[in-house]
Amino acid sequence: MTSHRPARSVVSAALADALALLLPVVCAGCGAPDADLCEACSDALTPRTDTRRVDAAGGPIAVCSGLRFEGVTARVVRAIKEEGRTPLARALAPALAAAVAELAGPGAVLVPMPTSRASFRRRGYRVPDLVARRAGLPLTRLLRPVRRTADQRGLDRDQRRANVAHSLSSRDAAGLAVIVIDDVVTTGVSLAEAVRALREAGADVIGAATIAATPRRASGEEQAWVAFQTHR
Repeated sequence: MTSHRPARSVVSAALADALALLLPVVCAGCGAPDADLCEACSDALTPRTDTRRVDAAGGPIAVCSGLRFEGVTARVVRAIKEEGRTPLARALAPALAAAVAELAGPGAVLVPMPTSRASFRRRGYRVPDLVARRAGLPLTRLLRPVRRTADQRGLDRDQRRANVAHSLSSRDAAGLAVIVIDDVVTTGVSLAEAVRALREAGADVIGAATIAATPRRASGEEQAWVAFQTHR
């Protein structure tokens, strides 16, 4: 039987765009009237890439993010994820493109993190995929969920790691150089699970690129490791 999920995804995103045009418009970043995003908030989304280390099975990876997940960035991401304001994806596209550019090598394949079935049913679209399309980045689906996981919000790092352990699998990845794509990195355990699955399937994981990252303080050792990885 032919699957209609991709068609439903396109229709749902189109309906969300149309609905956004009919409702009163306020800036997603500051609430100012008459604009999806005011000039000041648009300027706040100018990419400022930052790279951190995330430990994963087989060795750590570099995770590059285009923005910090705070202030305007956090409000815009939440507006897309929780309010269906899909036109705002264009404003975040440069951040994801800049993060990918920091990592990309010749022939790198961009692999999005899968969205849970519940989240996809609720939204009708996948946020990383939506922003990647707006950025003109081609994606290849190599990851799939193999079991349900709980909502990560409210869990500490160890609980998050246990929650997502062995929740993903991959196939058709052997010999591919891969960059994993996601919207926001917090602890990095979900990305680490994706890396494990891809490496077990034979992929060479170059790193991961996200739209934004939650702020944190990196140790001197991590800063040195990141500098080496991104300049070698």
